[in-house]
Amino acid sequence: MKTPTFSHLSSLAVIVIAAYIAAQMLADVASVKIGLIGGLAVDMGTFIYPLTFTLRDLVHKVLGRRVARSLIVTAGVINLLMAGYLMWAAAFPSDPGWGLGAEFSAVLGPVWRIVLASILAEVVSELVDTEIYHWFVTKITRRHQWARVLLSNSVSVPVDNLIFSLGAFAGALPWASVWGIFVVNLLVKYAITLLSLPLIYLVPERRGSE
Repeated sequence: MKTPTFSHLSSLAVIVIAAYIAAQMLADVASVKIGLIGGLAVDMGTFIYPLTFTLRDLVHKVLGRRVARSLIVTAGVINLLMAGYLMWAAAFPSDPGWGLGAEFSAVLGPVWRIVLASILAEVVSELVDTEIYHWFVTKITRRHQWARVLLSNSVSVPVDNLIFSLGAFAGALPWASVWGIFVVNLLVKYAITLLSLPLIYLVPERRGSE
């Protein structure tokens, strides 16, 4: 097997980091849209957000745990800045000839409780994902790469879902509704996780725990 060159690894690193940040941002924007699955509500960011856990695993595999941790925190800051910028843009006076200022504000003006719950859930759950993944490859085995992704995601996705559901909606919605959001989002996220497992084989292994 040909050993990847530094240039090749650098290109892979740029691609997986860019994909991770892009998926985080797309998921946060798409979550404004609430769809229906079998008559049950689900935010549309749920269909892309689970990919960030597997993309995080790719970053970990190529660049190590330390870089993965830094990326998670950086993504949280970027999402917070994005929400702040959208709030500023929504409050900025609109040109009367444009005619869609109110619609922009209604759709993209952030609801801060949901924004903060989402960012907190992302950072905490993906840091958990990092530690589970690291434990698996250092204490269990570097073989069966799909298993490391499945295990780390199986722990981190419910953590994310719990923090987000409680942080965003507890006290604002009936507990039955909060539970419904938790269950539907968890099922969708886990299904996307299973579909994303083969992605881990797209990049070479980085030797070294940090």
